[in-house]
Amino acid sequence: MATQHIRLDPHLPLFQQADKGHNRWHPDIMPLVRIAAGSVIELDTLDGLDGQIKPQTTSEDLASIDLGRVHPMTGPVHVEGAEPGDLLAVKIEAIATAERGFTCIMPGFGFLRDLFPKPFVVHWEMADGFARSKELPRVRIPGAPFMGVMGVAPSRELLQRIIAREAELVQRGGMAMPPDPAGALPADGPIAAAAFRTIAPHENGGNMDIKQITAGSTLYLPVYVPGALFSVGDAHFAQGDGESCGTAIETTGTFIARFDLLKGEARRRKQIDPSYAMEVLRSDGAAPRRCYATTGICMRKDGRSESEDLTLAARNALVNMLDYLGDTYGYSPDQAYCLASVAVDLKVSQVVDVPNFIVSACLPLDIFDQ
Repeated sequence: MATQHIRLDPHLPLFQQADKGHNRWHPDIMPLVRIAAGSVIELDTLDGLDGQIKPQTTSEDLASIDLGRVHPMTGPVHVEGAEPGDLLAVKIEAIATAERGFTCIMPGFGFLRDLFPKPFVVHWEMADGFARSKELPRVRIPGAPFMGVMGVAPSRELLQRIIAREAELVQRGGMAMPPDPAGALPADGPIAAAAFRTIAPHENGGNMDIKQITAGSTLYLPVYVPGALFSVGDAHFAQGDGESCGTAIETTGTFIARFDLLKGEARRRKQIDPSYAMEVLRSDGAAPRRCYATTGICMRKDGRSESEDLTLAARNALVNMLDYLGDTYGYSPDQAYCLASVAVDLKVSQVVDVPNFIVSACLPLDIFDQ
């Protein structure tokens, strides 16, 4: 049973209920609610384009979409006792989505943006666990709801580091989206001007778009500020690994999760990137496999960003997994590397959230002797 339920009106954009959330990352955004560690909370969320796409929206209408409003998030949630160096464990108990959604191609965005310069929209109706669309006849997409955006507030130091490294990346010709107050919430001048955008995921989580983090999974986020300040949004009914055109089946939703703290674990493990535990269904109908996954983004170990570098993201995910195998199971680097080669799956989680692609390194836990 959730201890609190933060309700939103799914028919109103966030700026008309701005006391319930935000669409930028900044440590000074005031918490929406405070909860004790171990609490369960229920959070309503808006769709990733803030309700701008209606059932009657046409492909031509996409030209008027305000991209400054993307990723309205519900939160922040202040978790009592959370301190920098902790790991916040977000155990997802349920995700419920609405009965309609959309997928769209936005010119200039997506993995194949050079090949698809024209806008296109698909409207979905969801019923009985499947999504169907008149724009995509003869298919039904099974639902596997998850949240595209989950994260904690960056520290002031991390905020400045991210902004600086992505500004330097843009100077080198890379693609990144610097702070922009247009459409920002909160609209307060200092925060709106300095906060970073939600398009890319970072060390604090954010727009990760990892389809495996469904109900029953646990997301582990390094804490960077007191209280952690967790926020969530961008519900997806279903998505393919990669989210190739830049959108999933986008919809509104309700997120229910329990928040626990692993005191000092991020500092002890030297973990700076999100990780997660999940269950993977088997094709033969046997019991699901429990897995643990590390993630990697397009950032070199010296802090330099690279733009849309899938190789670098895969390398970082794998190195993070080797560190995990050494810390948790006591394997040497050589042992961990060989074990990863025979048991760890590298999954391309998303290839659209510039500049940071995400790769997950997924370890099945049933390989270990009990």
